[in-house]
Amino acid sequence: MQAWSSAQVPVVPGRGPELRLYDTSDRQVRPVAAGSKATMYVCGITPYDATHLGHAATYLAFDLVQRQWLDLGHDVHYVQNVTDIDDPLLERAERDGVDWRELGDREVALFREDMTALRILPPREYVGATEAIAEVVELVEKMLASGAAYVLDGEYPDIYYRADATPQFGYESGYDRDTMLQLFAERGGDPRRPGKTDELDALLWRAARPGEPSWPSPFGAGRPGWHVECAAIALSRIGSGLDIQGGGSDLIFPHHEFTAAHAECVRGERRFARHYVHAGMIGWEGHKMSKSRGNLVLVSNLRAKGIEPVAIRLGLLAGHYRADRFWSSEVLDDATARLGRWRAATALPAAPDATDVIGRVRRYLADDLDTPKALAALDGWATDALEYGGHDAAAPKLVTTAVDALLGVQL
Repeated sequence: MQAWSSAQVPVVPGRGPELRLYDTSDRQVRPVAAGSKATMYVCGITPYDATHLGHAATYLAFDLVQRQWLDLGHDVHYVQNVTDIDDPLLERAERDGVDWRELGDREVALFREDMTALRILPPREYVGATEAIAEVVELVEKMLASGAAYVLDGEYPDIYYRADATPQFGYESGYDRDTMLQLFAERGGDPRRPGKTDELDALLWRAARPGEPSWPSPFGAGRPGWHVECAAIALSRIGSGLDIQGGGSDLIFPHHEFTAAHAECVRGERRFARHYVHAGMIGWEGHKMSKSRGNLVLVSNLRAKGIEPVAIRLGLLAGHYRADRFWSSEVLDDATARLGRWRAATALPAAPDATDVIGRVRRYLADDLDTPKALAALDGWATDALEYGGHDAAAPKLVTTAVDALLGVQL
């Protein structure tokens, strides 16, 4: 699958500290121990609706990770999937009377446009679930052979993963069983399905039903379950030793927990990823932004109103990536005003020395992507430049370059 075009990332003189991020499984901020090649897998969209600000905030967080790694000189191998076959896509296509492929292609194209406009760097590999059927089938075969999966008796021989196939299951989320069951039911699971060995067992392969798309396999025609596609894509494209598995915090359970477990049971590994990183949720008018509430703020709609994508980006950067936070007209107004001040300061013929502010921005971003502090540091520099001037003719260009490279904000 084709990713979107990449913005040019300029090189900033000097070097900042190594990246530290909050790890969901360890419940603490700790160093990301990436080698010369840094690897990251981030879960992509299910393309049945347009990109909203919750999506944008998530992919912006991992764009910042990629930018910090590039600034540190790492070779970044970033993979992102597209869940281009799943129940929500089929249900929306049936509701709207369109082919599911047509719907998926249309929404993926819009997503690419939004990501390009927001200057979010693309992954190296952008992989649709339908492009990874062979890898999914191979993974399911291995789980069946090892006893980590079983075929459910009945009219449709669906294949399920045993939640107890790895002794460490549950370590990523840290949730108790009651919480797991609640979230499993709310987020695509089927805890009440008869015949399962455990309510938490997760679907690996959905046997073909009349009128549904399916693909051949040694265990019968069907299509992948949600979690196994990500395990298969990550293992086939990156392999063992993944530095970061990432996504929104609503994916911690069941999606990321099961993705990790699928990979671990096949590879015999204790941890699928060295770091599990999750972005907070974006709300609107006091509620979480969601399709079910009908309160989505779409990136494409904001762009259609003439709002600069860089202002949207700055508005999202004003909050910490892990925090659940709200979008509002005030957030956008503040971002637009900030953008204007920064542009005015960097347009000056000379300004205060930029070495200190660039160093602080690097340190704040290295410390769990602390964008509020990074923005405040730049605000201070811009205020000094506009109110008191300066004598360094190189400073405006240096700050412009750093803001572009590290924050993805083009002034």
